[in-house]
Amino acid sequence: MDIDFDKSGGLVPVIIQDVNTLQVLMLGYMNAEAYEKTKSEGLVTFFSRSKMRLWTKGETSGNYLYVKDIQIDCDRDTILVKAQPMGATCHTGSTSCFAEETDKGFVYKLEDIINERITSGDESSYTKKLYSKGVNKIAQKVGEEAVELVIEAKDSNENLFVNEAADLLFHYLILLKYKGIHFEDIETVLAERHRIKS
Repeated sequence: MDIDFDKSGGLVPVIIQDVNTLQVLMLGYMNAEAYEKTKSEGLVTFFSRSKMRLWTKGETSGNYLYVKDIQIDCDRDTILVKAQPMGATCHTGSTSCFAEETDKGFVYKLEDIINERITSGDESSYTKKLYSKGVNKIAQKVGEEAVELVIEAKDSNENLFVNEAADLLFHYLILLKYKGIHFEDIETVLAERHRIKS
């Protein structure tokens, strides 16, 4: 479906939505050139009405919006982009330019806590100590926790099983951090697999 850029003087509004949480992140505008650049490069690019030029979101902050899906409304004059945000979308440091923050759950808070422990100066932190030992030690610990979870799965003590599952997830997040991968990246892969199969 072709976009009707002429209807509103060459610019159409673009709604950016988080591909995982479906939270509305921001509103911007695209002309035909910005739209083609967004499609070809996979990064959201707007036409800045204040700068009067193309502007790729994140070009100065590094907080890019990676395009996952593009939809056009029935009147062909509004674009919806589902994107994977890399960091805060709003210049204020918020997830969204709209005030409400979507709580994505404790796993994301735990990921932030792990990041803080690793970058802190607290040498007594278990997380920091394990991280400093490198990928081999972290991967070994993930393997140990996985084995312990399997052992508990064969028994009937639900409390022990749940605690071993929590230990595995915690160490798995440390491994992701070491590899420079975010939990959100894993979610995106799973969501994409679901989309392809459904």
